[in-house]
Amino acid sequence: MIVCTVYAHELPKYGVKAGMINYAAPYCTGLLLAHRLLNRFGMDKIYEGQVEVTGDEYNVESIDGRPGAITCYLDAGLARTTTGNQVFGALKGAVDGSLSIPHGTKRFPGYDSERKEFNAEVHWKHIIGQSVADYMCYLMEED
Repeated sequence: MIVCTVYAHELPKYGVKAGMINYAAPYCTGLLLAHRLLNRFGMDKIYEGQVEVTGDEYNVESIDGRPGAITCYLDAGLARTTTGNQVFGALKGAVDGSLSIPHGTKRFPGYDSERKEFNAEVHWKHIIGQSVADYMCYLMEED
């Protein structure tokens, strides 16, 4: 059953005017989905989500005496679930928006499979689009 949908082409209504194909757009889409879903069930005042985007792992916890956090599950469909795939940007946005989705950090950008470590700063740079800006600066220097 589909309860709520959000599409990236809706983002310009909320001030996101560029970068619709990088990692930041799915993050914003997931965040918008979480806020829309919580609003639909009247829980947006109870669960505010991650206030400051850091790239660190975040898990919402239910509040005693209040309705429990909404639990969802990621269905990646036919998407290749490789490290850094945009589907994980949408997952991170939804989790930061206060949806409870079981996940780990192994598929987020910034996870080093050789050292088995997660670098939240690398993930943060992907979320805010800094990785794209750095690459653009690199290309400008090349020319």
